[in-house]
Amino acid sequence: MKKYLLTALIIVIISFILSIYLYQKMPEQMASHWNIKGDVDNYSSRFITLFIIPIMSLILLFVLSIIPKIDPLKKNIKEFRNYYDFFILILIVFLFYLYILTILWNLGLRFNFISVLAPAFAILFYYIAILLKKSKRNWFIGIRTPWTLSSDKIWDKTHKLGSILYKISGVICLISIFFQKYALFFIIAPIIIFSIYLVIYSYTEYKKINK
Repeated sequence: MKKYLLTALIIVIISFILSIYLYQKMPEQMASHWNIKGDVDNYSSRFITLFIIPIMSLILLFVLSIIPKIDPLKKNIKEFRNYYDFFILILIVFLFYLYILTILWNLGLRFNFISVLAPAFAILFYYIAILLKKSKRNWFIGIRTPWTLSSDKIWDKTHKLGSILYKISGVICLISIFFQKYALFFIIAPIIIFSIYLVIYSYTEYKKINK
């Protein structure tokens, strides 16, 4: 197992150990969801709140680890495999950070949940931008549209642009720290808008080439 995946697995194991250790110390109902303002708007049982992220992380780690082995274009994935493995680690760290914030809140520490989470989103989006730039055509990783999958040239052009846009998304996430009431909007809106634009862009590039 490569070092990035092994590190990710260790983090997942730590999250399970923490959940078991904290189980009897937490209330029966724990805060589990926060609204756009960063205020709690839902509670769940301590079992669900403590174990949902560790379980989700373990499943994601397993699924993402086998993708390079089952992709029909796995030879292309080998060209950026190190970047992909590091992305898995970044994602697991992101979920672990979310898990820790949840634990701290339920232990009595108070903060604006969305604003504190924003820097983690910024790092995640920025690294996705790096991964997009390095990625080669495959069926699972990247901006997969019928048009990017049909041409290496369209794939490269779309992912080069996507890399720029996702870096911008990361910067916007950081700016959201100064606008706490609209932080979630700053995090979600750019990604949705840019993703839709990239789908349209890949189609228009396909049409240009086929003319």
